Amino acid sequence: MLEYVFVFLGAAIPWIEIMLVIPLGIIRGLSPVWVVILSFAGNMATVLLLILGFQQIQDWIERRNKKKGKRESKRRRQGEKIMNTYGLPVLALAGPILIGTHIAAFIGLVFGANKMTTAVWSAISIALWCLVFGILTAMGFDFFVSRT
Repeated sequence: MLEYVFVFLGAAIPWIEIMLVIPLGIIRGLSPVWVVILSFAGNMATVLLLILGFQQIQDWIERRNKKKGKRESKRRRQGEKIMNTYGLPVLALAGPILIGTHIAAFIGLVFGANKMTTAVWSAISIALWCLVFGILTAMGFDFFVSRT
């Protein structure tokens, strides 16, 4: 039971997210269905918190970067390029692979995307990638286990 809590929490942490948590959970022997469901829920929970607290987070980051004299990050530039070229749907769908779901949602909001639209596209993207990682890991793990 505790391992499933770790799946939820791991998926909620930016940069660890679903790409790492789902394969590790399934390889560990947990139920692929529950790993996928809990990974989706954990990742989506923190993305929704980010969307709801967007303005406060953006203000905090700007203040922090000014104090440190930091410039725009490589991830943000990459996300901005995707957003300007393809729009929010592609940014959200590519996010888990290229820059992370949280950063993708944040960049979409920074460049004017509606909060509800960002939440919907984030949910679609996270659900899709959870299924992809879950199915591929379960199939691959079954393939290797059955061969030995």
